Amino acid sequence: MHALNDTTAHSATAALRVEFRHEPLHALLADPRLLAVFGFGDAAPATHDDPRYLHVALPAHGDAPFECWRVEGEVAHGRERGIAWSTNGALQFGALEIADAGSSADIETAAAEAYARLHDWLAQGDHPHPLRIWNYLDAITAGEGDDERYRRFCVGRARGIGRALGPAELPAATAIGHPRPSGKLQVYWLAAKTPGTPLENPRQVQAWRYPRQYGPQAPGFARAMLPASIAMPLLVSGTAAVVGHASQHGDSLQAQFEEVLANLGSLVERARALRPGVPDRPGNGTRLKIYVRDADALPTVDALLRQRLPGVPALLLHGHVCRRELAVEIDGVHA
Repeated sequence: MHALNDTTAHSATAALRVEFRHEPLHALLADPRLLAVFGFGDAAPATHDDPRYLHVALPAHGDAPFECWRVEGEVAHGRERGIAWSTNGALQFGALEIADAGSSADIETAAAEAYARLHDWLAQGDHPHPLRIWNYLDAITAGEGDDERYRRFCVGRARGIGRALGPAELPAATAIGHPRPSGKLQVYWLAAKTPGTPLENPRQVQAWRYPRQYGPQAPGFARAMLPASIAMPLLVSGTAAVVGHASQHGDSLQAQFEEVLANLGSLVERARALRPGVPDRPGNGTRLKIYVRDADALPTVDALLRQRLPGVPALLLHGHVCRRELAVEIDGVHA
């Protein structure tokens, strides 16, 4: 199911290159080595027949490029049971969407359905190891206390998986809220035949060990993933201004941005301890997505990015972080 023939699958290499490109979508989709391409905001096509294309409704700052995932070898693709997929034999892209009417109960139900389907899909296929998962949902911090939608999402995700995942099984992940209603939970992922090594940040408590004050179900993700193949980049989870388990600098966007960079640097150091070839700082092989809660703050974050990470390709998006006091979050790949 959802695989290439045996000869191609055995010859494929687990290599991934992430690029930001401005060519027309049809030109990008003509590349037989394109695993996936993402369009952001209102200017990108809302749909396409090719299952390798996914539209993400988060508004983009400026002239947003397409995010392209390119692999070695020819890619096969299709749709099965409501899941769009593509693979080169070694790596697999997958995506699904579940209707969400906007209440706390709705997002819990949607997350449970999405993750039950994702869990079954991975278990029954040739790529059982999720390396990286993205979750985009509406009104992520709406609701009070344990009825907050992100907290109910975490409950539903755990219910859908059906069992507690051990630390070695946790993927890198992002969860971001749409600033305006989309009516759906969107989940997409990168999976592999071979598991990677989940990484934690020494500056932060592991998300799966968060205390009860953050909800009845701790979030289930690792801070980053180091894939088994040295031809793969470091996959960095959504990273915000959290030290220990507490949010920092609630009154300062700039201070939060600096704290995020410190957390990213700590993750890179952790990766380099296991794989010294990982570059020691962001550069031409880094691709970042930066989520900013307040649309009016996008130009400020853009200026901070140019000052602190000059030349690093980045995509700025208007999206809500999973804690109300957090103004900015960054995820990406680093190679």
